[in-house]
Amino acid sequence: MTTRSFILRGAERGHDLIKSTGLGASYVAGHPDGFITRASSFNFGQYQNGRPGFGPMRVFGEEIFHGAGCGYNMHPHHNFVICAFIFSGELTHVNTAGEGVVDRLRPGDYYVFSAGAGGKHCELSVSQEDMQVLYIWLLPSQLHLPATYHRDHFDFRRRRHELVQLVGDGDDALPMPQDMRISRLLTDAGASHGYRLRSASHGAYVFVREGAVRCNGIELGRRDSAGLWEIEDAMLHLEVLEDDSDIFLVETIMIDDRKVRDWERAHAHADEAAPAGER
Repeated sequence: MTTRSFILRGAERGHDLIKSTGLGASYVAGHPDGFITRASSFNFGQYQNGRPGFGPMRVFGEEIFHGAGCGYNMHPHHNFVICAFIFSGELTHVNTAGEGVVDRLRPGDYYVFSAGAGGKHCELSVSQEDMQVLYIWLLPSQLHLPATYHRDHFDFRRRRHELVQLVGDGDDALPMPQDMRISRLLTDAGASHGYRLRSASHGAYVFVREGAVRCNGIELGRRDSAGLWEIEDAMLHLEVLEDDSDIFLVETIMIDDRKVRDWERAHAHADEAAPAGER
């Protein structure tokens, strides 16, 4: 079996600036000088690179909220799972899962919000400091589940040099309604890690937030990523090339993109409340 793969360099990602004025003012919160910058890996809003996602993952994007009060006003989702990982600043997250949750997340904190049959949420940076976050959206394995919300903290000092599973069905990981696992590695040059996928039907998306790594012979630098599937022996080999490297690894069941496109057409009305290009 020959491994199939693609590489997406950091400069090739979609780079958007979203203002809190004009047509988006009802959706994008903040003072008139507030704005959001976004870097997207897959088709999202106005950025259409032709790659709809990877497995059930539909969005993989970094965002920075600039200015006090900047963020997204209350808006709906359904049949999407949203994960957020905070790197700097503070995110105030309000959502309607269960009896409702008001949460404040700081660097190292992360959440999994499954909108299921229907849920709303609001995300704001209320302080003067910019808030930086990584968002991952994915399709659930079952539709119309009850909305849920879970959160946790990644202790990057205590867990440094470990490949730590944060989300999925592993011990101490946050649960999600999909065959997907999200792990993070903070370490230095010279470190080597092996990662065995659950089966030959699983693939891996590797994103280098900082530093550099060689993954199964593919060299990736800062903000580069690669998707790999049909991997020989279902084994990933990570060789870290720079100090203070910060690497995300998403293991996921691979699915037929034709089925995904059919699903998206059937659910095209799901997020009509958000302006075009900002959903």
